[in-house]
Amino acid sequence: MPTVLVVDDEANIRELVSVYLVAAGFAVEHAATGPEGVEKEAALKPDLVVLDIMLPGLGGLDVCRAIRERSPVPIVMLTARDNALDKVALLEAGADDYVTKPFDPPELVARVRAILRRARPAPSAGPLAVDTLVLDPETREVTVDGRRVELTAREFDLLETMMRAPGVVFSREKLLDRVWGASGFVDERGVDVHVRHLREKLGDDASSPRFIETVRGVGYRVRRGD
Repeated sequence: MPTVLVVDDEANIRELVSVYLVAAGFAVEHAATGPEGVEKEAALKPDLVVLDIMLPGLGGLDVCRAIRERSPVPIVMLTARDNALDKVALLEAGADDYVTKPFDPPELVARVRAILRRARPAPSAGPLAVDTLVLDPETREVTVDGRRVELTAREFDLLETMMRAPGVVFSREKLLDRVWGASGFVDERGVDVHVRHLREKLGDDASSPRFIETVRGVGYRVRRGD
């Protein structure tokens, strides 16, 4: 049974979210403040975190960053704001998706299910490799030069999508459809943010890429192995 950690300072929101998640087959744990959320995530190692952006003690964005420093656990943010700048801030902090308050609980459950479904290992013919970059779809592990790289669920899906077709150029629109579907969280600018994060974690240089190339005016591709 997957475990979801709900971090929100409003007891009625925690209770509402819990009722729907439990009914959908999830185990639920709670935290009411930012510091408590960071501590409980570290101790419980949940499968997903639902995180309010407005929290006492430590704001939701800071909590997201703190969790992201040590864990690739999927994070869905709850926010009362919905504009392009806020979306970029959420992306930069490491969130995987967001739901705007007031929200429809079944929609939140659907988002949680979709993210966890993507995070589950998919049947494959084995690891994918380009040069010293190796991605294993079954264990969802990525290594570069033998060094393990921690990626978020979305970063992993983005890299896997491109590595399954090395040399093929993926437009931002196609990557949005393949990786995020109809979530609406990420736009084409958000794809660029995720690619930048991927490059940083892989130790890749955009000006002289080993792995991910930019095709100007079109999108991105993973280089073919030598």
